[in-house]
Amino acid sequence: MDAHDTAPVPPPGCPAHGSGARVPLHGPEFAADPQAYYAYLRHYGATAPVELAPGVEATLVTDYTAALQLLQDSGSFRKDARRWRAFNEGKVGPDSPVAPLLAYRPNCMFADGADHLRLRQAVTDSMARVDTRRLSRSTEQISGYLISQFGGRGSADLLGDYARQLPLFVFNELFGCPAEIGDRVLFGISGMFDGINADKATEVLFQAVGELVALKRGKPGDDVTSWLMRHEAQLSDEEMVHQLALLLGAGAEPLRNLIGNTLHRLLTHDRYAREGGLIDEALDDTLWENPPMSNYAPHYPAADTELAGQHLQAGDLVLVSFAAANTGPALKASRQAGSNRAHLAWSAGPHACPSKEPARHITVTAIEHLFNELPDVELAVPEESLTWRPGPFNRALATLPARFTPVRSTRRADPQPSTAAPGPQQASGPARPAERGGMWSQFLNWLTR
Repeated sequence: MDAHDTAPVPPPGCPAHGSGARVPLHGPEFAADPQAYYAYLRHYGATAPVELAPGVEATLVTDYTAALQLLQDSGSFRKDARRWRAFNEGKVGPDSPVAPLLAYRPNCMFADGADHLRLRQAVTDSMARVDTRRLSRSTEQISGYLISQFGGRGSADLLGDYARQLPLFVFNELFGCPAEIGDRVLFGISGMFDGINADKATEVLFQAVGELVALKRGKPGDDVTSWLMRHEAQLSDEEMVHQLALLLGAGAEPLRNLIGNTLHRLLTHDRYAREGGLIDEALDDTLWENPPMSNYAPHYPAADTELAGQHLQAGDLVLVSFAAANTGPALKASRQAGSNRAHLAWSAGPHACPSKEPARHITVTAIEHLFNELPDVELAVPEESLTWRPGPFNRALATLPARFTPVRSTRRADPQPSTAAPGPQQASGPARPAERGGMWSQFLNWLTR
């Protein structure tokens, strides 16, 4: 048989025809059916040549074993994006649509060696202090507020009205944001990830976080910002700003997608009953098969090297496809026989997600509370009509329309928090913010009525 007859066929809409062509991970075709692209990419071996945006080339690791090797080998593969050769040579500019998530920032995600250990330990220790009872209470309060905004209509976009906003609100509470600062944090993070005036949104976020750091220096509280500030690593104000911006921004978008993708699975798969245990099962299945960050974990070889037989040059951009690695044919049997949480959705190695337990807890609590308040919620459109947002990194629906029996507002009758679990109204700043303001101010005002 001629070799041409056995060559893999690129998925529909993929322009990767001909020798040396890179497979694009952008555009609506990839968003509509990424698994078809991953199946094609596996024919290259454990790694494949891809294009993240026009003119932005990368090597994508699609094999689970090779991905683990990369993620755990911090000597051969570095995280400092200042090593990115194509960026340094001007082949990729700062105005590239993928630059905001790849360009260097002085935080623990882009650090190596002793710098990484110091910053990472401060972040890990501070996040470990988050109390699950407080987190549950805060998530339920915020869920109740969001449902009160759309519950009487009998319909909602569970992404725009719920999954998108809830993580931002929860993080504002965890990090002790007062009303006015919290409003700008929400604006900044939303703008960065929605691509609407991203430069201005980034500026607003960093300015707001800088003010939060200054506020907590003078008046620390019982929140992640204050714990990070008091850590023995003794972070400078600049280091504080960049770690907080990373935790707020990098945490909110994946968590939004995780809540949305898990809701999508529960609403489109009949085998899941709406009970706590099966929400956990749906969450794990989502992390395996539809992880919120599908392709990320940028690394750069410290020197010319090989990975799974593929030659890489120093400074090449190498990404891990968590989605492809998790769904590889070789993993199917082991997944059924072994742990249901051996997926790579949280990454692995020294740069694995430091917030995976809070993220799981928020997701399960948010979905349980939604189903308790709206027990007959169901998808309002045919599943095949749903569309996915384009982009190489995230896996997220554009909308998730739902319908349900209208419910009355669930405003709190008693505004006073319990002493064991301080709520958002105890953050530094006005106890009762003005009636008019941003989303966070409106929530705090609703909460204290």
